[in-house]
Amino acid sequence: MKKVVVTGAGGGIGAALARRFAADGAQVIVNDVDAAAAEAVAADIGGRVVPGDAGNEADISRLVDVAWDELGGIDLFCANAGVLSSGGPETPDDVWLRDFHVNVMSHVYASRALLPRWLDRGHGHLLVTVSAAGLLTLLGSATYSVTKHASLAYAEWLRATYAHRGIKVQALCPQGVRTDMMTRGGGRSASSSLLADSAMEASEVASVVADSIKSDGFLILPHPEVAEYYQRRASDPDRWLAGMNKIQRSFG
Repeated sequence: MKKVVVTGAGGGIGAALARRFAADGAQVIVNDVDAAAAEAVAADIGGRVVPGDAGNEADISRLVDVAWDELGGIDLFCANAGVLSSGGPETPDDVWLRDFHVNVMSHVYASRALLPRWLDRGHGHLLVTVSAAGLLTLLGSATYSVTKHASLAYAEWLRATYAHRGIKVQALCPQGVRTDMMTRGGGRSASSSLLADSAMEASEVASVVADSIKSDGFLILPHPEVAEYYQRRASDPDRWLAGMNKIQRSFG
């Protein structure tokens, strides 16, 4: 991949992806709503900064336009930006809407801007950072669970609709990753304490991605056990839900 854009790249998985792709020789454009964080990562890797909010269509359109002009095209777009808020039905509407825009609509906005260009040239690669929560759930955060299921569904739809036209779509679904999201704010949940022991470093996730994007597999699972959990959920949902509820009760 020679020309890469990464959203949410001011820290965490996004920064790790940007660093790994740059180390592998790619030209990388770093995007984040935190301009200073994006600039720091770009300075480390010799990349270009285009700050902006992934949940805002105008910002995503500008990101794609600038990246296309600066790089002469985009080979890989990593739709990585995401937010995590704790809570259930009581979560305020404005938080639900913000999380939906960043975790779901950002992918819609990216595909709107990219697909006409990619379809015209006959190839393109979209990597959507979903989370294992999109395959399973995340206790303690209704907004994250719901929006990550939706982001997975959208990635599946894109793959099913455009694969024969040269568009490769992959969904990155890590479980616990040692980032600010896991330890700060909404990440301090029952689920994050359970995931701590098996949590990976963001750089480890980036290494898995670097290998996996060479293949055609739809799901990228840095934690292999997630595949087994997903199969259990599908084959016996009642048992799986009973187990999740037991975990919830253990946290009171």
